[in-house]
Amino acid sequence: MAPSNPLADWERVGDSFYRKVRVYDAVFDEDLELENYIVAGAPHGGAIALYRDQSKLYRYRDAQTAKSSIDIYSCSGNIISKINWEYGSIRGLGWSDDEDLLVVTEDGTVRRYFGLHGDFSPFSLGNGAEEYGVRECRFWSSGFVALLSNNQLVAVSHYNEPRPKLLATCPEGEVLSWSLIPPAYTLSRSVEVLLAVDKTVYMVDATEAEDRMLQNGPFKHVSVSPTGRFVALFTGEGKLWVVSSDFQEKFSEYDSRAKTPPKTVEWCGNDAVILAWEDEVHVVGPNGAASRYYYDGRVHVIPEFDGVRLITNDACEFLHKVPDVTEEVFRLGSTSPASVLLDSVDLLDKKSPKADENIQRIRPNLSEAVDLCVKAAGYEFDPYWQKRLLKAASFGKSVLELYNSDDFVEMTEKLRVLKAVRDYQIGMPISYEQYIRLTPEKLVQRLVNRREYLLAIRISEYLLIPADRIYVHWASQKVKVSTADDDAVCKLVVQRLEGKSGISFELIAQSAYDEGRSHLATQLLNHEPRAGKQVPLLLTMEEDEIALDKALESGDTDLVYFVLLHLKKKLPLASFFRTINNRPTASALVETSAREEDTELLKDLFYQDDRPIDGSNILLSESLQQISVQDKTDKLRLASRILSDSKDAAVVFQQKALSEEIQLLKVQENLNKDVPDGTEFVGLSVNETVYRLIRSGYGKRAQKIQGEFKMPEKTYWWIRLRALVAKRDWGEIEEIAKIKKSPIGWEPFYNEILGAGNTKLASVFVPKCTNLPVADRIEMWVKCGMVVKAAEEAHKTKDVNTLELLRAKASGPAVGEIDRMINQLRPKK
Repeated sequence: MAPSNPLADWERVGDSFYRKVRVYDAVFDEDLELENYIVAGAPHGGAIALYRDQSKLYRYRDAQTAKSSIDIYSCSGNIISKINWEYGSIRGLGWSDDEDLLVVTEDGTVRRYFGLHGDFSPFSLGNGAEEYGVRECRFWSSGFVALLSNNQLVAVSHYNEPRPKLLATCPEGEVLSWSLIPPAYTLSRSVEVLLAVDKTVYMVDATEAEDRMLQNGPFKHVSVSPTGRFVALFTGEGKLWVVSSDFQEKFSEYDSRAKTPPKTVEWCGNDAVILAWEDEVHVVGPNGAASRYYYDGRVHVIPEFDGVRLITNDACEFLHKVPDVTEEVFRLGSTSPASVLLDSVDLLDKKSPKADENIQRIRPNLSEAVDLCVKAAGYEFDPYWQKRLLKAASFGKSVLELYNSDDFVEMTEKLRVLKAVRDYQIGMPISYEQYIRLTPEKLVQRLVNRREYLLAIRISEYLLIPADRIYVHWASQKVKVSTADDDAVCKLVVQRLEGKSGISFELIAQSAYDEGRSHLATQLLNHEPRAGKQVPLLLTMEEDEIALDKALESGDTDLVYFVLLHLKKKLPLASFFRTINNRPTASALVETSAREEDTELLKDLFYQDDRPIDGSNILLSESLQQISVQDKTDKLRLASRILSDSKDAAVVFQQKALSEEIQLLKVQENLNKDVPDGTEFVGLSVNETVYRLIRSGYGKRAQKIQGEFKMPEKTYWWIRLRALVAKRDWGEIEEIAKIKKSPIGWEPFYNEILGAGNTKLASVFVPKCTNLPVADRIEMWVKCGMVVKAAEEAHKTKDVNTLELLRAKASGPAVGEIDRMINQLRPKK
């Protein structure tokens, strides 16, 4: 059986039609006394917050019912939660687009309740709010403005990062009414406030308060349209003006003929203004046209961007302008193709041939008619008319040869979702346009906040939206409310979430920890696959060693460093070293980091690990970086002291080396003073010191150092030889040549001197190289240019072949001399 005519609820207001859709019946209990409550509704068909108006008289209540609370309901009257309130007089009650409840008290304290239950984050308005007190508040989607009793305005632009700021100094006088233009609709991109003071209106922003120079006040109500383009002003004479937001143009005037001003003045979309008294509502359209509705009790008006919700004890209604597509389809006497197509469905049900005639008549515009029926279905709240319109669209597209059905399919999906959330048990009377603006993801989040997990999961699966947040929220609530032991809760949560992708056990564990169930939180974290999510919470829970082990298992060096830095700041140094002592990787990372940034920590680490040589080496390195001899010596003494208690052979050797280095520095410091040629000795090795002394002509000082530091004889002779050659002290070398034996032999003398270019002196050492083969000595003579001497060596060994080779290299008299030697060795014929 078809429901009533779709035009039954339409009311003409000027050139447009408005309709009032009754969404829910018997919403609130009659005992609730809705007229005694302050009512605030969340946008997009959201929850309703009720708070007892403190200015109204109370019926007698017992101690239990006398407790003050903020009650949160669905639009169908189902209680969602109760927030006990004992925190002072409320001066502002509003909602954000994310359905967060904002409660502002007289002393400027703000509580942002999220999730529709008791969880909140507080902040203070400051800026004199506590001193002067908050009088009223006005809210927009992401912020609000508070009016203080001294007419000062405090604005908060973002709830996530609240930074209250004073607006410009306001004019003196009583503020009769006020409203605001959200930042999205102002040229300055900051909030602008309209204050009705005396007979005019002031526009106040962050920098100035500008008088709009009006003379027809006082204005009892000021209301800004959803797009910020128009302002509705209700005068003391009972007239409603609609002007542009810059107050340069007046569009309409309406005389309500009321002796008392309305309770509320709100916009119904951008085309009409709602005037609401206790039990009477006027819908005022362009050019002053109006329609009136009457009620048995108090009516509360909750504005939406595309209409208003009207809340009474008996019903929840949605009043809005009839969309153009709906008017085109349903308007009485309409001959539009879409209307004809809808009529054709009725004829088709009756199996009338006129159905086909109608289709053929609108055939040129059939595609457009199908599109209009699809769109019109979205704006209907009644499932019957949704189905009729979609059936008409389906009938029409079946006739078309080519038609893209994507819009049709999408609309059916959206209507299924809307039907589910509009159900009385859920109580979200969201319109099609509100759903589009809200987005499916945020709609699902609202269901999660209401703990309607099953419906949220089904909608997510239906719309292919990730459902991991739903499962996490369910598990977090399970952890909070469950009275079972930790093992049982952990087992239940893990079993239910097994196989679900994207699950963050870290968030669930955080909830457990917040409830004081640390053991359960630790158990849950064992199922978190991402170490980066496990570790921070473990540190918060003071499970430091588990956090370090998890970080080490992950192989993430940055994460390990994060934990180590946290532990170093938190623990005493000895405890910190004990923690990392049996974890080689952690200890190695601390050592690597300390080498570059904190050598003092590195010294402590080596001391704790009983590594005296490593600790001594740090001080040795520091000593090399010092400039003064005293500083170098002090560092070396400290390095030696670290080694003093050990009996290990390697340690003893290093300690001896450090002692010798200290002794060497003292000697070098004295040499710097005694040697006048400006040679710098400090920092040189023993070998370099001896070398410089011999080259500078201080051979005896060099011999003394050789004895003091027990330099091997061979080493000393090598250094002496090279220093003398570098100095070109050929006389000293000739004196050395007179000695019968050299510790390093005589070949080095020959090679060094020959390399310096003194072949004559080099040849002196060839006969002394008796330990070399004859062939080597022959080659040495040749390198000195003494071919005859080389020939004599060959003649001694009767080597005719070598003599003949030498003869080829000889010239002048040497040729004859070599021939003579060859002839002596050849047998006579």
